[in-house]
Parts: sequence; C-alpha cells; structure tokens
Amino acid sequence: MRNQFTARNGKRIIGYGGSQSLQTPSFFSPLVKRIMADIDIEPVRFEDWYDDDWWDRLGVPSDSQFYGSELFGTDKLVLVDEEDSSWIDQTPLNDKARADLKRITDEAEDYLPGMSRTEKRAALAGMTYAGFLTGPCGCDKQVPLSFAPDEYLATTADCYSALDAWAVGLPGFDGMDLGDAPDPANMPSARLLATDPDEYIYHFPDGNASVARALVRKLIPDAVPGSSIEDLVTGDIDFAALDVAANPVRLRLASSVVKVAHVGDPASATSVTLTYAEEGKLKTVSGGHVILACWHRVIPHITDELPEAQVAALNDQIKTPLVYANVLISNFESFARLGISGFRAVPGFWSGVTLDDPVSIGGYHCPQSASAPIVLHVWSIPGTGDGSSARDQSTAGRHQLATMSFEDYERGLRDLLQRALGPGGFDAARDIEAITVNRWSHGYSVEYMRPWDAYWPDGPLPIETARKGWGRVAIANADSGAYAYAHSAIDQAGRAVNELIGGIEGFATFPGPPLGELGFEG
Repeated sequence: MRNQFTARNGKRIIGYGGSQSLQTPSFFSPLVKRIMADIDIEPVRFEDWYDDDWWDRLGVPSDSQFYGSELFGTDKLVLVDEEDSSWIDQTPLNDKARADLKRITDEAEDYLPGMSRTEKRAALAGMTYAGFLTGPCGCDKQVPLSFAPDEYLATTADCYSALDAWAVGLPGFDGMDLGDAPDPANMPSARLLATDPDEYIYHFPDGNASVARALVRKLIPDAVPGSSIEDLVTGDIDFAALDVAANPVRLRLASSVVKVAHVGDPASATSVTLTYAEEGKLKTVSGGHVILACWHRVIPHITDELPEAQVAALNDQIKTPLVYANVLISNFESFARLGISGFRAVPGFWSGVTLDDPVSIGGYHCPQSASAPIVLHVWSIPGTGDGSSARDQSTAGRHQLATMSFEDYERGLRDLLQRALGPGGFDAARDIEAITVNRWSHGYSVEYMRPWDAYWPDGPLPIETARKGWGRVAIANADSGAYAYAHSAIDQAGRAVNELIGGIEGFATFPGPPLGELGFEG
C-alpha cells in the first residue's frame, strides 16, 4: 500500500501504508534471490540509497519513550540510552518499578535457581515475558509497560514468551546461564530482530509497494513505465493496461473471488471454475490450475471441497490487526530540538511514532533539513493487554477497529503528537498538513510462539495441514509459512507452483531448521 502526498511547498512526499521493507536479505532463499534479480532489485544498492548518517547529521539520533498521564499522572518524554540505565530515573514509573527495571538491566541474577540449562529454557518457553518479569524477577507490574508494543513482533510482552525475549536481547537474563543465543542466520523466527545480521536499510519510500510494481512491470511492461528501479518510485501506473485481452498476463482489480470449484471430481477434473464479484455482478472464469493467495481464513468460505481437519488448520491463522498512519508535517524541527527520531508510547491506542526512513532513489530525495516537510510513520497494535493469547487479543483488537471512526484516529493522533512533541515546539494545528490511516484489520500472519502454541517448534504445525493443495488448486500466501515477510510469501508461491506443475527449485518451506535443532529444547 502506497500513500502519496503533495506538501504545501509543492514537494511530492511518498509513504508506505503496508509491507515496509525487504527484511534480512541474508535469509533469502535461492528462489527469492533469483526473483529479485529477475525484477532488477539488487539489495546491495540500498547501501547507496539509504543515508545511514542522516539521523546524526540532522540532530535526531535518539530513541525515546513517552509515558502518558492516563496511567502515570503526567506526560513525560524520556530519552532512552541503551548503554546507561540512568535514563530510567527520569521515567514517571513508581519507585519500585524504576528500581526493578534498573535491577534487571544492570544486575546479573539467576531468577530460576536450581534448574539445569535445558529446564530453564523449557520454563522460559512456558511463560510470557510479562509473567517472567512480575513472577520470577519479582518486578512491579508497571515494568512490563516499559516494553511498549513492538511494531515487528506485532504483540506485547504479555503475549510473547520469555525465551523469545531472551533471544532478542531484552533484559533480565544476564545471570541465567542460558548458553549462546541461536545463530540468527539459521533462526526461523522473526522474533530475532535484535540479532538480525543485516542492517535495516532495505526500504523503498513506498515500502514493498515498489516490489509489487517491479513484479507487475515484468509481467505487463505497458502498465508500469520505465526500465530502472528509480523509475518505479516516481512513475505512475497505467491501470487501464493491467487487464488487456491481448496480453498473456491480465490483472483484474476489484474482483473478489467468492467461489472455487473443480469441474467434476477434484481427483480427475481438468479445470477449475472461479466465481467472482465485479461491479455488483457475479462472473466466472475457468483455469487449468488455480493458486489461492488469499488469507487462510478466507479459503473455507469460498470452497466446500476441503476436509474438516484442513478447515480447522486454515482457521488457526487469526491475523494480527495493525494500523499504519502517515502524518505529513511541514517540518520536524521539534524532533531536532528534542534530539529524537521518534518515540514509543505507553499507554494508549497509538504505539509509536518515527520519522520516515532517509531513502533517496533516483529523482526522489529524503529531506536534507529539519525545516523540510516529512512523513511520520505512526503505528498501532490493537489488543487488550490482558494476558490472553495473541489470537484472542487479535480478535479483540479487530473488533475495536470496527468501532472506530476516522475522527477517532485523527483526534488520537493529534493529541498524542501534541503532548509528546509540544515541549519541542510542535503545534498540531499548524504543523500537520495531512493524515492517511491504513487499517489492517487482518495484518500480519500469526507466527507460532510459546507459551500459546504447545506444538511449536517440534510440530506437527497447523500450516503443514492448512497449505495442502487438492486437485488442481494450490495455496500460497504468507500464512502458509506462518511468517509475515515478503521473502516467505515468495517462497510459499514457489512451493505452490511446484506442487502444480513442478520445475521450481530453491524455495524454503520455512525459514530455517526447527528451533529444537538450535538448542531450544521444550
């Protein structure tokens, strides 16, 4: 999803409202590497496009945390220093919570004494990080709040396991004698972002919308002008060229499939008929093979050809809801005065705010002065924070989104930005030029995690049952890998094509070996 703005000064500003970046090219399978090369996306080029020194040069080097008066009685923006825990003294946490947070940060203590390394890992896998902090660590209940919802994990400390928290480097484990963390190059879980072997620079101004554009240009050259990656960012799509009868590939927009059925017995059928809705009418098209790349939970609603066990496995993928907002502001001088690149928010609907990534490609340039307009990326992870499972919280969060109007989003955004950035001179009425809200009611594919998924990592995994093709139909999507990343979606597409016609090599059905092979016993 691409969001595009025209600032008051006439500058074209591009933001992303969907898939953000090409995460960790080191994890790419041979198939993903071939696809990227075929559409002329060379990850190494981001080393020139992404301005690593931008943050320091423009005076916005620091991360920060915003503590809201709703819970703490006062609004407080605190700069976070990962090297020195004295920043904790500036927070409005209660006295015990501040002392506890400093203790688990600075002191090496074994909070599960008397257990072997294997027993400790099993115990940590069986409790949430919030439960570990308030249980074995004896921390005040305010301490987990300091670990605000994470945009990439798309969950909170009361959902992911303490073992995952150790793997990503969160505090509390220095004295636990847990051994070496797994090699991130072989770690199947996206939760190892803190030990990511690659820099986080593989980002187009419109996120992975440029990847979609590159794929479409390869398939339908007339639809996307130009021949270089630079052209993708600033060019306009010719939507009329997407669905032309003379083309070997046709893309039909706004045409949702509502039924999938083989013509005859799936075991012997020679074709599949799809029924789709377009402009208020039902239409059909037939194909020799069909790939369903929709959400897993949609599939049982559009076909009655699946066994109950597969339907149950497909319904296991309750996607995580997310909201991405792009806020165009006339300048970011308030960030420079405060010395921050963004902040996490505790508590509140909106989870965090960051300045857009400094990427310049071709004729598109990131701002070179704090007086220039820029897009703020703001995200929310709707949920309850009540300690229930990630799936239950996702369901509750989706219901919450269904009750909110755009006015609710806008008022909340303006209020948060004013309270957090006001001390730096920010004026919401003056500085905000535009807001676009992208609501992902069904966002990230759910990644398996303890303590909720007892079958993880040893299996059998629901995706192994859910993604099974039948007859002339195969299933491909990020859900099929339980891994919410572009490279996983490509791998799953390769697997699906291979199931139908063969000849596809080098795809990964899951990124890496089972956790048990890496020492995550239990």
